Amino acid sequence: MQKRKRFGEILVDAKVLSPNDLAAALEKQRGTGKELGQVLEEMGVVTEQNIAATLARQFGYKTVSNIARASFSGELLGLVDVDTATRRRIFPLKRESNILYLAMVNPLDMEIIDNLSFSKNLRVVPCVTTPTEIQAAINRHYHKLAETSSDQDEWWKVLVVDDQDLVRSAALAALRKEGYTLFDAANGADGLKMAMQHKPHVVIADTVMPRMDGYEMFRAIKSNAQIRHVPVIALSSKSTAEEEAQLLDMGYFDFIAKPINPVRLLARIRHALRLTYGEKPPSD
Repeated sequence: MQKRKRFGEILVDAKVLSPNDLAAALEKQRGTGKELGQVLEEMGVVTEQNIAATLARQFGYKTVSNIARASFSGELLGLVDVDTATRRRIFPLKRESNILYLAMVNPLDMEIIDNLSFSKNLRVVPCVTTPTEIQAAINRHYHKLAETSSDQDEWWKVLVVDDQDLVRSAALAALRKEGYTLFDAANGADGLKMAMQHKPHVVIADTVMPRMDGYEMFRAIKSNAQIRHVPVIALSSKSTAEEEAQLLDMGYFDFIAKPINPVRLLARIRHALRLTYGEKPPSD
């Protein structure tokens, strides 16, 4: 019987990951309790989209997206409890007779597949997706964090400022799925102009940028009476405790280390909006 390949080996075989990067990731993973995919994302060597596409292609599974926007019956959601959905990063998509189509971050998780098959007397068919997709679906359909209308979601304005196109695009893609109204800039000077023009409800900004760095932009925002109340979340590739402490002492609302984890980014944005403005958008 042929031995099933491990997750990291699959990524290496697909040339998504180098053997050296895999070895480094396994070393960083040791003793942390984190999944290998999460460690790889934090290292910035792969994205969650790379992982999902590779697994789907390797095993012939379908990929799914925009789960949170779809409708699901209470009966279907009842097939998987919220704790299991969150812990195993799965979401029930559809039931057809004795077949359960299940969105999964890790379609190799045979333990949860076998458990559901046995306990529900169903044949589980995995569909591959990303952690961001799963979390958004859990929030909307289990936790009801999106009970507010999409119009209200679109009312919130978020400004993303970063000179790295890939970082900025990744952040915008994650935020766009939540329905926010988005603005972006590639340097601090343009970011400050956008902040003054559009008056966003929260700003996410890199600390090191051309023309005007993030620190200068932050100080300029806080010195302007019209936008000084806006929470600013710092992005930094220096993910040390000292860097985080320095930024928070300066008055930044929060800190996110690069590479950006979409689930963490969305959680920090919601936290900033809720604490600054309350549960509902303020009136201008």
